[in-house]
Amino acid sequence: MKSFRTIMAASLAATTMLSLAACGSNTSSNEGTADNPVTINVWAWEPTLTPVAKAFEKKYPNIKVKITNAGTAQKQYTAINNALQAGKGAPDVAQIEYFAVPQFVLQNSLKDLSEFGADKFDGYYTPGPWASVTYGGGVHALPIDSGPDAMFYNKETFDKAGIIEAPKTWDEFYEAAKKLRAIGAYITCEPANIAVTEAWIWAAGGRTVTADGENITINYANDPIAQQYYAFMQKLIDEDLIDTKLSMWSEEWYKALEDGSLATITTGAWMAAMLKDGVTTGEGKWRVAGLPQIDANTDGNGEDGGSSLAVLEGSDKASAAYKFVEFAAHDREGVKIRIDKGQFPADTETMSDEQFLTKTDPYFGDQKYQDVLVEGAKKVGTQWQFLPYEVDARTRFGDYIGKASSGEITYQQGIEQWQESLIQYGNGQGFKVTTGQ
Repeated sequence: MKSFRTIMAASLAATTMLSLAACGSNTSSNEGTADNPVTINVWAWEPTLTPVAKAFEKKYPNIKVKITNAGTAQKQYTAINNALQAGKGAPDVAQIEYFAVPQFVLQNSLKDLSEFGADKFDGYYTPGPWASVTYGGGVHALPIDSGPDAMFYNKETFDKAGIIEAPKTWDEFYEAAKKLRAIGAYITCEPANIAVTEAWIWAAGGRTVTADGENITINYANDPIAQQYYAFMQKLIDEDLIDTKLSMWSEEWYKALEDGSLATITTGAWMAAMLKDGVTTGEGKWRVAGLPQIDANTDGNGEDGGSSLAVLEGSDKASAAYKFVEFAAHDREGVKIRIDKGQFPADTETMSDEQFLTKTDPYFGDQKYQDVLVEGAKKVGTQWQFLPYEVDARTRFGDYIGKASSGEITYQQGIEQWQESLIQYGNGQGFKVTTGQ
């Protein structure tokens, strides 16, 4: 079996070859000048980056930005890996979710932005996103948004079910679920959602992964807090209090949000903008609350989503590419464009802005919902680590937990089987993976 160091050395050599093939010379310091105009290729699915690019081109008229939607998240990651392996076609800049950063870092696919001065931005971003982009040392990307977890709920449906206020604990969430089923609604859906699962465990103080170089301890099945979550989910499944057939982002899911038969979504702060765009009939019905806690004595939070912009190691226009990344993620003009269009920030300056905090929206019943989301961002635990092959881990989660949703096995058994597959995969990739106790 190849060792972790052998894999890393081979990856670095391959990346160097790709870089040489793409560049033919060292990065030019005069990229984007009148004497050397350039076009940088950006792969991103986030629509607010288009107006950001237009503003950037006004500030840097000799740098043109071509944005391509190569697919959302996993589809784009696959396309990037295919391009890197082929030695051609990779973008200069890519949007990468925080959980996926470690995997690209270990492949030596991302440029260390410290050489451009990005290491000086520590403190500008909230701890969670900054820790994610500085995985393994260096600054491998810059945060453009964040996803502190929250509960988005349909107040109209809650009122019909006699639920006076949003549940604050898991027990209250369970009681609310029973009241909602009594009127034919579900409180939530899709128990086989890895992002939701991790965020709830994270918020409760669990720690399912410890990664230190080639040494990884996986504790999904054994962490006591995680086990409490699985038992909680099992109870919801057994009592038909969670819709096990409905999947997020499906046409049926949107319909359930529109007609009120699905009462909550527990996910990242970015859902505020997604709801407004995707469920237009919900204006005035929706509200935002903190994520339900494991008990009344806990006050934590996790993250679901959020993304960064990275410069690919093989880019022959790295200097110009970084200018765009810095403009979108750090320049106040670039940040403001995205925030004004509904994206949730990753920077502390915006989160402390009084105008931002007191902003109301008729869609959320004129609630100061940003204040709720910012409070959630402050509570995100710093103990959490993603697997250095989290992208692969997430693709297989549903294969195991889907069996629990259908009643073939228990939720705990599904986690145990999934964990075993993660151990085998990791060891096969040259990591030293053990199980926590």
